Amino acid sequence: MALALQQLINGLTLGAVYGLIAIGYTMVYGIIGMINFAHGDIYMVSAFIAVTVFTLLAGFGISSVPLSLLVVLLVAVFFTSIYGWTVERTAYRPLRGSTRLAPLISAIGMSIFLQNMVQLTQGARVKPIAPVLVGGIDVLTVDGFTVRLAYSQILIVVVTVTLMTGFTWLITKTSFGRQQRSCEQDRLMTSLLGINVDRTISLTFMLGAALAAVAGVMVTVYYGVVDFFIGFVAGIKAFTAAVLGGIGSLPGAMLGGLLIGLIEAFWAAYLSAEYKDVATFTILIVVLMFRPSGLLGRPEVEKV
Repeated sequence: MALALQQLINGLTLGAVYGLIAIGYTMVYGIIGMINFAHGDIYMVSAFIAVTVFTLLAGFGISSVPLSLLVVLLVAVFFTSIYGWTVERTAYRPLRGSTRLAPLISAIGMSIFLQNMVQLTQGARVKPIAPVLVGGIDVLTVDGFTVRLAYSQILIVVVTVTLMTGFTWLITKTSFGRQQRSCEQDRLMTSLLGINVDRTISLTFMLGAALAAVAGVMVTVYYGVVDFFIGFVAGIKAFTAAVLGGIGSLPGAMLGGLLIGLIEAFWAAYLSAEYKDVATFTILIVVLMFRPSGLLGRPEVEKV
């Protein structure tokens, strides 16, 4: 029971990170109908930005954890949003009127470019940092096994719930959210009504990149080490989470992320850690066989 509770905590923490990245995937897909395959590498770039800023703050003698986290989050969100805007301007906007395959290949090319850029500028070795947020709460002890809730895990869950609530309000209650949903339904009619479609799409890419930046900072705090390849793995898992929950659905993206995190944690603890990815994708296939639109997705209705 104690082991199950510990894996539940670990799975929810990991799933919250996947969910944050998956929201970026589902927002971009919802507005332009394309998958941004460079999104995982933007998350990777934000993790390296976090490592750099944490190192600089430590060099300047700033030891306050709340101040360091705030500064790192602000810097990472700012620069990563610029990366998101750049990806949209260079990899998607010039190809918006072409076939659907062209921007897909362009996004994959941007992903490879970002990976190699970081590898060449930062090196191929892992980049560790000193522990930022240490300690935790001992929840339960059974037969010498202690269930521990780390402060970094609490931080990840609190930040994820806050951002999920904020983005749900942004999409459903604000003028920008209405513009975004209008672009999702019909971009031509939206432009005829006077809405700047290009600006709305660019802001959507920037918001998705900002969420990836937060996920990158949280992972850096949680694990304390990053490398240039983490974007590919996390990107595939987050994309899987978005599809599992229902691509285009914000709650579905978060639900899919949590489910994948829990599947990985429990499978690695009770069965085989080497096959946890196999289990994840097998469950995805089974779900899509019975619900092709995902758990919370709605099937597209084509009007004739």
